[in-house]
Amino acid sequence: MLSRVADSLYWMSRYLERAEHTARLIDVSLNLTLELSPEAAGRDWRRLLGSLRVPLPEGVPLRPFHLTQYLTFVAKPGSLIAQINAARENARQVREQISSEMWEQLNRLYLQVNRVDIDYIWNAQPGEFFRSVKEGAHLFHGITDSTMSHADGWHFIQLGRFIERAKATALLLAQHFTRDEPDSQLAPGHDFLRWVSLLKSCAAFEAYCQFYTADFRRERIIEFLLLNAEFPRSVRFSADVILRALETIAKGTGSVKPARPERLAGRLMASLDYTLVDEIVADNLDGYLENIQRQCALIHTSTHQVYIAYPVEAALAS
Repeated sequence: MLSRVADSLYWMSRYLERAEHTARLIDVSLNLTLELSPEAAGRDWRRLLGSLRVPLPEGVPLRPFHLTQYLTFVAKPGSLIAQINAARENARQVREQISSEMWEQLNRLYLQVNRVDIDYIWNAQPGEFFRSVKEGAHLFHGITDSTMSHADGWHFIQLGRFIERAKATALLLAQHFTRDEPDSQLAPGHDFLRWVSLLKSCAAFEAYCQFYTADFRRERIIEFLLLNAEFPRSVRFSADVILRALETIAKGTGSVKPARPERLAGRLMASLDYTLVDEIVADNLDGYLENIQRQCALIHTSTHQVYIAYPVEAALAS
């Protein structure tokens, strides 16, 4: 596979995953705002901005309407529109490598989000718009799995999708659990609402309740979103997909020894496989979550170096 094709498929998937995650967080925050005081809602919106690594410029009020407009249309390069546009542009560059159904669905989503403005969204129930974005991304991945050959290109799509997901989940956990306000600043019942919103931000509320019932405890939520091997949005599940994708890609290149991306992915898996949640919480949760994000960044960089921007001499030697 050409390196430019692999790069476009990888980033197409990452940007679409990022857009879906952004849409979910905005939708959850809009619903949560209805249950909170203005002060508590402001703290939760600041947490959302931190979860997306989007700084709020001066002049933008910390209010649902203005923040929804900013995160959907304005923020550069982190707006929802910018992410979907970038996903579509990467898909356009490799139009011949993806199925017609994939292109049609992504183009449909692109047209859908680019023909509306904040007034249209706000007057027609914003929740409906953000749910349609999430469903559009889910439909794209379902079409991809059903219509695209599961060869190297498909594995680069999986790799991009789950590196983005692992980083996003780790960052979301960091914002909720390592930057807590003092108890005196929290209204009664705020913790319960925050745990519910965190689980819904990861599409994990129902899965968590099936696993633990409706017993919302800090350690259990951390364990479920970090270490559960069966839930598709946990960091552990994402790390497993990342490792398997890299192993398959390496086999396709004829590599005998594990390349650096595989070794890094294996290290990430080991750090999740052989760690107990009690140890993580008691030791240094903030450092553990930062380390996961750092390892994902290293896997991304090494994958780019080995498969995308490798030296000409390496290609000639192979």
